[in-house]
This record gives sequence, C-alpha cells and structure tokens, in this order.
Amino acid sequence: MTKFIVITGGVVSSIGKGITSASIGRILRSHGLKVGAIKIDPYLNWDSGTLNPYQHGEVFVTYDGMETDLDLGHYERFLDVELPGISNITTGKVYKSVIEKERKGDFLGACVQIIPHITDEIKKMIRKTAKMENYDVILVELGGTVGDIESQPFLEALRQLRNEEGHDNVLFVHVTHVPYLKAAGEFKTKPTQHSTKELRSTGINPDMIVCRSEKPIDKNMKEKIAHFCDVPIDAIINTPDASTIYEVPILMDEENVGEYISNRLKLNLDTNYKLDSWKKIVESLKKQAPIVKIGIIGKYIKLEDAYISIKEALLHGGGKNGVKVEVIFINSDVDSLNKEVLDDLDGILIPGGFGERGIEGKLEAVDYAIENKVPIFGICLGMHSMVIQIARRIGLENANSSEFSNDLKYPVIDMMEEQKKVKKMGGSMRLGSYDCKLVHNTMAKSIYGEDLIKERHRHRYEFNNEFKKHFEASGLILSGFSPDRFLVEMVELKYHPWFLGCQFHPEFKSRPNNAHPLFVSFIKASYDHSKNG
Repeated sequence: MTKFIVITGGVVSSIGKGITSASIGRILRSHGLKVGAIKIDPYLNWDSGTLNPYQHGEVFVTYDGMETDLDLGHYERFLDVELPGISNITTGKVYKSVIEKERKGDFLGACVQIIPHITDEIKKMIRKTAKMENYDVILVELGGTVGDIESQPFLEALRQLRNEEGHDNVLFVHVTHVPYLKAAGEFKTKPTQHSTKELRSTGINPDMIVCRSEKPIDKNMKEKIAHFCDVPIDAIINTPDASTIYEVPILMDEENVGEYISNRLKLNLDTNYKLDSWKKIVESLKKQAPIVKIGIIGKYIKLEDAYISIKEALLHGGGKNGVKVEVIFINSDVDSLNKEVLDDLDGILIPGGFGERGIEGKLEAVDYAIENKVPIFGICLGMHSMVIQIARRIGLENANSSEFSNDLKYPVIDMMEEQKKVKKMGGSMRLGSYDCKLVHNTMAKSIYGEDLIKERHRHRYEFNNEFKKHFEASGLILSGFSPDRFLVEMVELKYHPWFLGCQFHPEFKSRPNNAHPLFVSFIKASYDHSKNG
C-alpha cells in the first residue's frame, strides 16, 4: 500500500519546500524504497508552459511532454528518476476535469461543488499517480503557503486523504521559516507557531516541522517549537542554509528523519543504512579549485531560477571533472556583452528561450567564440543562434529565424509546417522525449558513445533543411538527426575545439550522481581552455 508524505509551507513562499521534499525522498531512496513525487500548484493555469520565467522560474519538461513546475526538476535530480507529467497537479487541471465531467452528465444532475467534487478530483489525481508505478511512498508538495485562498480546496482534500487512507499511511510535514533578528540577537519562533496554528485550523496537525533558518538553531529552540506546536521534539528538524542544496539530505539524515518517518508510517525499514555515495557526490560539488568560469548568456538573468536546470547541470559537470564551476549570468543585451566581459570566460553557454529580445547579443557571443576558439554550448535557441550567426558569416546576409520576422530572404530557422496551423500558444510545441540518431565520426558521437539517444524537447522552430548544403559546405557539421533524418538535432563546427549546439534540452536529464555527458565534455573543454590561456 502506498504511503503519502504531504509537505506544506508557511510564513513565506520560496522557503525550500521543494528541496525539503526531494531530500526526504533521497533519504527514503537510500532505504531502497520506490519513491515518487507530486507537485501541486494552486494557480489556474493548465500547466507552467505560458508562465513568465520571472514569475515562476524555469519550465521543467517531463519525458512525456508535460510543461511543469521547476520542483519536478529537483525531484528528478535528487531521486534519480523520471517522473510522468501527471506528477504536476494544477487548479486548472482539476477544474477542467470536473467541468468536462459535468458537461458529459457524469454527476447525474447534482449541484457541482468544491466539496465533494473538486476535493474528490484532487484525491483521484494523487492516487492515480501513486498507482502508475506502484510507488512505496509518494511525496505530495503543496505550493504556496498555508492561508492562501487558492490552496484551501487542496488542504481540505489532503485532510480527507489522511482520513481515508488511515493515520499510519499519511504523514504531514510543515516547512516554516525561523528568522534571526539581528537587532535582538536571537531567533524568533512566533512565525512558526502562527503558521502551524493556521494549518491546524484546516483540520491538519503536522507530524513533523522542518525549520528553515540561516544558522543552526539550538535544542532549547526546538523544545520551544515542539511545546507550542504540539509536535514531538524528535520531529522538529532544522535545515540551516547549506553550501549546496545537495547537502540537505545529509543534514536531515543527521537528525534521523528517515528513522522518524519509518516509525511513524510503520515502514519497518532497516535504519542501519548510509548515505556514503551521496556524501561523495556532495564533496565533489563542494570543491573550491580549480575554477572554471562559464558565462550563461540569457535574458532572464535577474532570476537565476529561470536557468536552474542548466546551472545544476554545469555544477554536475564540474563535479565529474574535479573542478569548481563558477556560473556567471550575463545579460544578452548587446550593451552588456563587451569584450572585457567575454575575455574573462572559459566557456560560453547560450540557453533556450523565446522572443527576439537579446538575440543580437547572443549572436555576438557566438561570433566571439568562433573568433577566439572559446568552447561554446548552444541549447535550443542557443543552437538557433549558432546557425544564424554562421549563416551571416558565410554570406547569407541578414539570415535569421522566422520566429523574429515573417519577411526573410534566408530563414535558416523556421517553424515546422504542422505547427504553422496551430493557433493556440499553450501546448503547441514539440515537447517531451524524442529519439536522436548520431552521425559517426562526430564530436557528439564520441561524447555519448552511442548511436541512438533520447532527449527532451521544448520548441516550435527547427533548422531549415533548405540550407543544408550551404552550411555543410561552410564547415558546419550536422551531427544529430531525427531517426528519419528529416530534423536536424545537433550541429558542430570544423576546426573549433568545442562548438556544439543541440535542439533539445540535455539539462533536464543531468543528475548529481550521473552528470549529462554533454555538460561533462563542455566543462572539460572549458577547463582545458582555461589552462591554455
């Protein structure tokens, strides 16, 4: 029977519920359990696909093509699993499903209400995910904070879930902030007390409270929180700020989180286990030298979460190479890309994105990398930037992508014909995992060591095959194709130490214990460049 661990948050948003959930999952995975995860987002959007990165961070894409919340990326990286798209539940999905059922007459003329119809649908979605893979434990993280209006139906559904599944099968973890007031010289527990009180007013009593803080809190503080929040002292867990997010499972393990959960949910697990392999990974990621400087040339740099999977994949690649990766976010506006900024980099990465803003700066970065033999990695729009700039260099004047202009003589990047017929913005892209066949005697083939790979996509525009001969004659190598050889998936450049663009998003598959080969190779090339000056 699947056990459920529900994670809620209080006091402030962005407190670290996702990392807390993923860390609990990592600990349980170390016990040998099959662990899944669900992220509930209370917004009315169907998915995360049309959300501005500045509002919600990156859009994470699952193998089956769902555009989801970035926390699913944390789950996959910590648990080393691939989660299905139904692992992201939104208010939009819940209400749409209920309304469609009502239109079909499924409710037999009943007045459709929040309780029981909406809450029943929420529980149904949670249980459906649990049954898909026969998970031993499912982590259910509720986005936002307790007290948010939009969260109330979900809290009620989760309260009902405990009653229906039984006390021994559902555990509630509440994540709160314990602030340190410098003027008073002490931590304050009142925010945690009030947040817990708010949660209990919904009929949910937390079984564990995870206290987020800048610095460790002492035993007296834990006893105070346990007393006022009516939670056992051994269930008050402190997770102070860590040097890397991957250290959090170790911090929680030191406070016997696995043992407490095992006892509370009657998992009957052998608690004599170790996180030795995970600790080795963490140590590799904490390495301080040598340093490799990688510049991410993007237009959403004010919010690092917009590129979080890329940043983590770079760190994974650094750990595999035994170097520290210093990620430098650089605005892709032309004015921000002076030679002095680029000269300080060991490698350049141009990430995916949409829209024309900042594209000319990305093209300048490509040109700089070509002229100065600097390793450069282009992902999705990054690959498009490589193709466009090379086209301009070989005489295709004003070559561009049809994403940015409808009147082009040389649309070297163009929309797929079937996509031109789609009028709706949401869900109109090539999404999810697709096969890619690698060409022999290419850098891509040597990096992967395989003939056929699977990678995740999120885009509308493709390499325009009408210009294949132009590019191949200029030294651009087309090193990866769809199995029917119709779609170009990867490009390289002759006589350059490391110039590679891919249409897909390899960052979504990188793990701290299994760094993606493209990122490993890119970091190695960048390190070699740094040594050679």
